[in-house]
Formats: sequence, structure tokens, C-alpha cells
Amino acid sequence: MQLVPHAILCEGCDAVYPRTRLQPGETARCSRCGTELERYQGDAHQRMLPLVLAGLLMFAVANLFPIVSIMIGGQSSDTTLVGAVAALTDEGMGGVATLVLATTLLFPLLQLLVLLYLLLPQPRQLRKNRPLGFAMLVRMLQMLQPWGMVEVFLLGVLVAIVKLTSSAEVIAGPALGAFVALTVLLTAILSFPPRNFWHLAFDAPPSRP
Repeated sequence: MQLVPHAILCEGCDAVYPRTRLQPGETARCSRCGTELERYQGDAHQRMLPLVLAGLLMFAVANLFPIVSIMIGGQSSDTTLVGAVAALTDEGMGGVATLVLATTLLFPLLQLLVLLYLLLPQPRQLRKNRPLGFAMLVRMLQMLQPWGMVEVFLLGVLVAIVKLTSSAEVIAGPALGAFVALTVLLTAILSFPPRNFWHLAFDAPPSRP
């Protein structure tokens, strides 16, 4: 296999183009199918690190505190995400519980931790001495990206809250706000394509004007 560092492959139709250096705000698209080839990232590597740290903080709050409290007949009940997974398991819905646990807890946490590990070194360090397991972790990020479904879980919780308000008093817990913040942060974080780590690790540094 031959490495062609100055070529880029369209993920939509497999067309090959020469890579060009993009200017701020520019996006390269395939002239045949319109798929986005590359977007100017600038110093996105440095902007992503604070977002990942904030995401880990929101993740902790979202999983340590109750999502909602429900009051019916003078009795109050609340639960966390882990509590909801345990309740699903107790009800005999082990498959659904496993799916919720994986897509809303394990996969997003794994994504954030891998990103933190890969974003800590500066680009110059990545080019000279890549972190242990670099290639495997970048491929893992690419595979995990479609499986993080915090936003789907949040939408389900909001729909359930709206339905319950007609028959019970529902009080939003601290974790609900944290889930909203985490969803926004993950949207911004995942705008940084994993393939950019290859560019940071293998491409020559930009020449100074």
C-alpha cells in the first residue's frame, strides 16, 4: 500500500483529489457528488480541549444527580441514569437496558476520554512522538461516533416529562440541565472529524508567512 499524503479521497463516491490548503471559512466539496471533503480547522485542536473538559464535567453531573423528581399522592421518587438502567433490568428489559447503558453512558464517556488523551499533546509532539495506541484510538473514535445517542435519550426524557405533567408533579433535577449542556457540547466536539488527528500527526507543519 502506498501512502499519498497530498491526496484526499471522497467518502461519498471514492473520487480522488489533490489536497489544497484551505483558508479560514473555506470548505472543500466533491465536484461529482457534493460530499464535504475537508473543512478549514485552523487551531480547532486547541479549541476542542476545553470543550472536552467541559463535556466530562457535564457528564459527571448528568450521571451523579437525579434527572427528574416525580411526586404522586404525596410520595416523591427520583432516579439517575444508572437507576433507570437498573429499573429496566428489574422489569425484564435487559436488552433495552444494555442499549441505553452503552449508547448514553459507556460510548459517550469512552469518546470523551479518548479525545482528551489525543488532544493533550501539542501538534508538534504528535508529529514526533505519537501517544501509545494512537492509530487504534483514532479508528475507535471513528467507529464510536454513530453510537453516541445522548440527544436521543434527552428527547425521550423530555417527551416523558411532558406526558407525566398531566398526572403527576414533575420537578426537573440538576442532571436534566447537565444533559442539555452535554448534548450541545457533544455536537460541537463531534464537529472535529477524527481524520484530523491523522493530519496533525503526519502532515508537515504549516509554513510561516
